[in-house]
Amino acid sequence: MKKILCVGEALIDMICTNVGRSLMDGEQFVKKPGGAPTNVAAAIAALGSEVDLAAKVGRDPFGKHLIQTMESFGVGTQWMLEDAAHFTTFAFVSLFENGERDFFFNRGADGQLSMLDLQHLNLADYGMIHFGSATGFLPGPLQETYVKIFEQAKSMGLYISFDPNFRHLLFPNGTEDFIAQSIPFIRGCNFFKVSDEEALLLTGETSITAACEKFSALTDAHYAITLGSKGTLICHKETAVLVPSIEIESIDSTGAGDAFVGAVLHQLIQIPSSERNEISIEKWQHIVANGNKAGAKTCMHLGAMEAFKHLTHTIFE
Repeated sequence: MKKILCVGEALIDMICTNVGRSLMDGEQFVKKPGGAPTNVAAAIAALGSEVDLAAKVGRDPFGKHLIQTMESFGVGTQWMLEDAAHFTTFAFVSLFENGERDFFFNRGADGQLSMLDLQHLNLADYGMIHFGSATGFLPGPLQETYVKIFEQAKSMGLYISFDPNFRHLLFPNGTEDFIAQSIPFIRGCNFFKVSDEEALLLTGETSITAACEKFSALTDAHYAITLGSKGTLICHKETAVLVPSIEIESIDSTGAGDAFVGAVLHQLIQIPSSERNEISIEKWQHIVANGNKAGAKTCMHLGAMEAFKHLTHTIFE
């Protein structure tokens, strides 16, 4: 069984623990390892599959913390590269009582991952490649690297997974560029996951039904649309099946979507590559149900990485 490669950002989330205060007024912060593909890699490893992470961090204490955290999960870190010229990327977040966020993104090393950095990376070592970060669509070397690895993986016939992970605050000048860059990934991947909000944004539609029709005309991929407490739609062409959510008392939903993706990929990598594009919708329902379990399990703990310590294959049927 070949490994999975996750590509994208590794960063530090600095979360203000003074709920209801802006970043300007907040005084207490807690650091948490983060970045969507970093979370996905940790979830995959926690579930028992082999995975490497290709990302760039600063040659500083925070970059070393990220590398050590990944190693503690068993993620391969040979492609987690340290940059002496750029500090590790930080995302500062403060939560207001109404659910809104005050957000500031201090970008550093993650955007500097170049093809030169990965010149010795052999994609043939992997059975699956996951792209899971909207920061891959921001200007910088990572943007070019993201596309080139995607094109190489596609030309080699590798199984490709995509999660756009849209964040409004990363695209303050409008969503057009994000949409334009996402569409080729949706066209060319084998599986993608979007939230209901992302589905409407990417298709320009006003209903999930219409969004499904647009996606199905656009791609041959299987795709999941997460609908929060309503469940998850698993779709392919004219087929769309709702898989119920798991009822829990949520403590913290951070990383739940990444756990879902990690659980899906963990299951898919165990299926022979020649059979992955022929999986029945009934089997996909089972895969997604297990993904929902992983997401629910994550919501039962505070912090994504802490939650992933409790992810094992035993949570699946």
